[in-house]
Amino acid sequence: MKTVLITGTSSGYGRETALHFHAQGWNVIATMRTPRPDILPESDRLRLVELDVTNPESITAAFEAAGPVDVLVNNAGVPSISVFEGTSTAYVREVFETNTFGVMATTQAVLAQFRERGCGVVVNVTSSVVLGHMPLSAVYKASKMAVEGFTASLALELAPFGVRAKTVQPGACLTTNFADKAMNGGSWDELVPAPYAPWAKKAMDSFTGQDLFTKESDVAETVWRAVHDTTGQLRFPAGPDAVWLAQAK
Repeated sequence: MKTVLITGTSSGYGRETALHFHAQGWNVIATMRTPRPDILPESDRLRLVELDVTNPESITAAFEAAGPVDVLVNNAGVPSISVFEGTSTAYVREVFETNTFGVMATTQAVLAQFRERGCGVVVNVTSSVVLGHMPLSAVYKASKMAVEGFTASLALELAPFGVRAKTVQPGACLTTNFADKAMNGGSWDELVPAPYAPWAKKAMDSFTGQDLFTKESDVAETVWRAVHDTTGQLRFPAGPDAVWLAQAK
C-alpha cells in the first residue's frame, strides 16, 4: 500500500486531494500548520501531522513522524492579490517563503529516500496564473513561476534515478475563497493604491464574471493523474478554465 504526504490539507485543494487518495486506498499523511482532526475522516490509513513549510525544524519533525513516503504533494500556499506598487518587500518575502522556498524545502526532505529507492513522485501545485496574463498577481505569479522553473529542472535531475517531478496548475476556484484569503485581513483600499482603483475593480469584476471555473475535485483528480503519469508530461492544468488557458497558449 502506497503512502502520500500532502501539505496544506486544512481546506481547499489539499483537503480534497487527501480525501481522494484515501478513497483510492492509499495511506495519507495529511499535514497542516495547526492539525484539525474534525475536517478529515478518522481512519487507520489517514494521519494528521503538524507541518509549517517555512520552518526547517517543523519540516524535519514532520518527515520523521511520517516515515517513508512514495509521493509528496506540495499544495500548501498563500494567495496574494495586490497592485505591486503598493506591496511591501516584507510581504513579497512572506509569499515566497511559503509558495516557493517552502516547496523547495519539503522537496529536499524527500529526495534522498526517493533516489535511494529508485522511485517516487513530487507533485508541486502551482496555479493557472502561470498560463496567462493576469492582473493583480505580480507577486503571486512570480512565486508560482519560480516553482514551475524549479520543477522543470528538478525533473531532469531526478529522471536518471527513476524519480518523477510534476506540476499541477489549478484554475480559479470560487469555493476556496481565494480573494478573501489573499487580502489577509486587509482592505481593498490598502491593497490597491487610489490611482489604480478603477482599473483594479474592472479587472476583479472580469475575473469573478468568467464562465469557466475549477472545482476542488478537478485538482484532486489531476494530482492523482499526475502521480500516475509515466509519459514524461511535466505540467497538468486542472479545471476547465486552466485547460482552456493551456490550450490557448
